Amino acid sequence: MSRELTENDRHLAADMLERARAAMARIEDWPQDRLDKLAQAIGWYAGNEATFTRLAQMGVDESGIGDREGRPAKRFKIHGVLRDALRQKSTGVVEVDEGRGLVKYAKPAGVIASLIPMTNPALTPPVTGIYAVKARDAVIFSPHPRTRQTTAEMIQVMRAACAAVGAPEDLFQCVTHPSIPLTQHLMEICDLTLATGGKPMVKAAYSSGRPAYGVGAGNSSIVIDETADIEIAAANTRMSKTSDFGSGCSADGNIIIQRSIYDRMVRALKAEGGYLCNAEEKTLLEKAMWDKNGNRTFPTIACRPQQTAEVGGFSIPEDRKFLMVENQGQIGKEHKFSKEKLTTLMALYHFDTFDDALDIVRQIYEVGGKGHSCGIYSHDDDHIDALARVAPVSRMMVRQPQSKANAGSFTNGMPMTSSLGCGIWGGNITNENVSLKHFMNYTWVSRPIPEDRPSEVELFGEFYGQEVA
Repeated sequence: MSRELTENDRHLAADMLERARAAMARIEDWPQDRLDKLAQAIGWYAGNEATFTRLAQMGVDESGIGDREGRPAKRFKIHGVLRDALRQKSTGVVEVDEGRGLVKYAKPAGVIASLIPMTNPALTPPVTGIYAVKARDAVIFSPHPRTRQTTAEMIQVMRAACAAVGAPEDLFQCVTHPSIPLTQHLMEICDLTLATGGKPMVKAAYSSGRPAYGVGAGNSSIVIDETADIEIAAANTRMSKTSDFGSGCSADGNIIIQRSIYDRMVRALKAEGGYLCNAEEKTLLEKAMWDKNGNRTFPTIACRPQQTAEVGGFSIPEDRKFLMVENQGQIGKEHKFSKEKLTTLMALYHFDTFDDALDIVRQIYEVGGKGHSCGIYSHDDDHIDALARVAPVSRMMVRQPQSKANAGSFTNGMPMTSSLGCGIWGGNITNENVSLKHFMNYTWVSRPIPEDRPSEVELFGEFYGQEVA
């Protein structure tokens, strides 16, 4: 990794930007049906089972983290993004409000600098790419150095899709030798940055002087009350926690269980493949998973629980799918297991009243993960409402596998994405799932309407006419 921006870097970035703008100009006047066909081509070329499986597994092999067998299942996200994109307009008039005399026209955002995380080098590019071309944008991808070959190969696939339908291949370009200085420079010269990755790069994106969508850190916490279906909750928790070996920020990290069902829930989690660590094993894990500066250690990130245990100095049965540690009363920055785990391990807590559960949730998010997500397994609407009012998160999943639902699924209404905005809590500009609307500019056309001016009595209510000192 170079430490300074070189002249070669500047020339490379300028050339890529020029080619991207030229490619955008060629599709500027494309009608909606042709843009949709381009989006479909990218979806098929990148999201067909053979291609995506090969590149998803290549990403695991290249980075050394993640589940080689499970990661190909993420291809459903490409299908969902394409579904969402095809159901929306992105050129010309996209919205009319006759009552207010408003008409909204969609325009491209421009050239996007897209930062690709090492956890999703095969998924994030086509997700971004489908939305981008639908909006008539071009994208310059900057891969994580650990997975640059996977990202570069996926971009080649997407360029081939462009060529197949007569679109310019330079709508998609990829930095082949990424460095921090070059990536920062791209963020400074492109029109918009989409930063899906670690906190330092997200911070750099917001400091670039250009508009940026960033993401925040997760620490997903799941509340399970006594009205929950325990077997379903346990199965979904296992599914969410083990997806890609817990590499995603949405993976269940903290499980907050009502005391009356705590033992039954733990048994159900064990039946799903959980291993409950004893006090000694928990101590060993903490030393293995965090270094002396409190940073997560690479050999224990997004890996099988057997590997995490081995790094810690003990062994667990081969049939175990995830680790559990009891963490009651141990919440705070000094208590590592109340932080984001990013692997196949979850911390367990219990509560008596639902107010106690809300207090635990508040404490956990003071440690980390504000703005990201939480979940609940409950059939009590008052509990669901109470958690939604208190939790400082942008999205809350009800009775769903968290990491399979946060970014959109075929059984909820969340927009499909691979980038989750975490709002002001998480230092982001949006709370939303970053999707098609975030890839466009809009022109509002306003026509005159009948006067809409309430009287002062209506506006000021009981205060109207009062004497003010």
